[in-house]
Amino acid sequence: MSRLRVHAFAVSLDGFGAGPDQDLQNPMGRGGMALHQWAFPTRFFHAMQGKEGGTTGPDDDAARRGFEGIGAWILGRNMFGPVRGGWGDLSWRGWWGEEPPYRCPVFVLTHHPRESLAKQGGTVFHFVTEGIHRALDLAREAAGGRDVRLGGGVSTLRQYLAAGLVDEMEFAIAPVLLGAGEAVFAGLDLPALGYRRAAWQPQGAAAHVRIERG
Repeated sequence: MSRLRVHAFAVSLDGFGAGPDQDLQNPMGRGGMALHQWAFPTRFFHAMQGKEGGTTGPDDDAARRGFEGIGAWILGRNMFGPVRGGWGDLSWRGWWGEEPPYRCPVFVLTHHPRESLAKQGGTVFHFVTEGIHRALDLAREAAGGRDVRLGGGVSTLRQYLAAGLVDEMEFAIAPVLLGAGEAVFAGLDLPALGYRRAAWQPQGAAAHVRIERG
């Protein structure tokens, strides 16, 4: 069975995976973009933007691993956009414009039905109203034997962790303090859920840690 993986999930030194008050101007919440400064200079991120150059090393390696062997993604609704409640006029079509980087099926958790949305480059957003287990079943089927990447956000990650469904996680510990926002690990006993630290890479603009189940 394909694995459910988390990659390049940035966490502040005080344990927050996003800042407070997400909106159109602050997609990661206030101050949240500081969590990802390690990724922006990398060669992999430059290539995603259609640019040349960029840094190599541990940060670039971590960003690149998150796309290797992935056949589908799962996202919480906030990772698709800032719209709350019903979808309205459907004018919001995702944070990444008309050619998102996923390039495979993406399953978005939501309480509000919406027709699937095909984008350029092979990305198709499917909106799942039946919960985390149904989204995982659909993603695994669509992945065709490859792994599924859980992209976040924090609430979605916490739900899958609490259910013991995540097989492998790579976190980027960013050297910043947010003070407030969405806490990643609060109230979660990872060892009791069967998780252990598998690797630690302190070099780079962020410290990269891999945690595995079992």
